[in-house]
Amino acid sequence: MAKMGRGFEDLDCYKLALQVVREAYDLAKRLPGYEKYDLARQLRRAASSVTLNIAEGYGRYHYLDSLRFFYIARGSLSETLSGFITCQAVGYTSEADLDRQRGLAHRALQALNGYIRYVRKQQQGQKLFGNRPLHETEVEYESTNPESTNPESTNPESTNPDHRR
Repeated sequence: MAKMGRGFEDLDCYKLALQVVREAYDLAKRLPGYEKYDLARQLRRAASSVTLNIAEGYGRYHYLDSLRFFYIARGSLSETLSGFITCQAVGYTSEADLDRQRGLAHRALQALNGYIRYVRKQQQGQKLFGNRPLHETEVEYESTNPESTNPESTNPESTNPDHRR
């Protein structure tokens, strides 16, 4: 039976970014306890942002919308590399660890840059929507006071003075 494509999970840049995530999480576990809510947390958040933004960009239709998320992923990848460098600079990891981490981050960056070039060249959605990024329409939500027991307080007609019958 042939393996079905899994979308973004099949992208080389995503697979390499997952390796970066594993490396970042492994390093975060080894950091001193006082770094738990500082460097360790920032390292985990930056690394997971890479994979999450690749996935979100992949799920967008218009190429400019997709590219926006891929650029965020690229920034998060640089932030993760900076976290690896910081860990080595303050003595939490060795130069050999940093060399391995740096190599992995650079491979992920090269793969992501290659995918960005591919998406830019394809220009999916350009004919239908033009060369502008898509923006989701703004939705206005009315909030209600959950402590109120007055049923009229949750009725938008009674809270909106501009509402005309």
